[in-house]
Amino acid sequence: MPSLTRAQKFGYVDSEFIMSKMPAYAQAQQELNTASQNWQKEVEAQKKDIDRLYRTYQAEEVLLTEPMKKKRQDEILKKEQDAKAYQNKIFGYEGMLFKKRQELTKPIQDQVFEAVEKVAKKKQLAILFDKAGDLTMLYTNPAHDYTEFVLEELGLASEDRNQPGPKGAVRTVTPPTTPSDPEFGDDQPAQKAAPASRGKVNAKSAPRNN
Repeated sequence: MPSLTRAQKFGYVDSEFIMSKMPAYAQAQQELNTASQNWQKEVEAQKKDIDRLYRTYQAEEVLLTEPMKKKRQDEILKKEQDAKAYQNKIFGYEGMLFKKRQELTKPIQDQVFEAVEKVAKKKQLAILFDKAGDLTMLYTNPAHDYTEFVLEELGLASEDRNQPGPKGAVRTVTPPTTPSDPEFGDDQPAQKAAPASRGKVNAKSAPRNN
């Protein structure tokens, strides 16, 4: 008599590919890019203001008394500290860009997860992996690929079977490069690299799941 584990069915989906087919995800990406670019312009404007103050100070330094020099220096230092704090607030760990990304993508992710759950129940799957996640899948048999069923559940299936594109083609937006200034430092969060696709099998020749 086969064991319970042996009888369990499993499969996988590519959530990254699924979201790339969703119009709402493309719209969220565009909105996130626009917000990021606007914040970047604000950071650059602050840096230009600091540069202007410093150049003015250098030009007038010989005419200033010591108390006046100290006042100007303190003003420039305060501006630099404020600019760096603002940069961290926007692009730092769990900053406004991070929160904006969560705000825009969470409803879409929830929609995908609901569709995945429905497919898992319909197909009586005990385990459903995400090929786009952190799990390293050294080999994937297309016979266990349920990505197309999730797309059907979302109303996004095509007449010609959708085929996952190259990994990493669609990801959340990368924060723009902030001003490279020794006083600012590097406060950019490290970007997570898309997992490499290893042992990928051509799904076109595989029979459709039942």
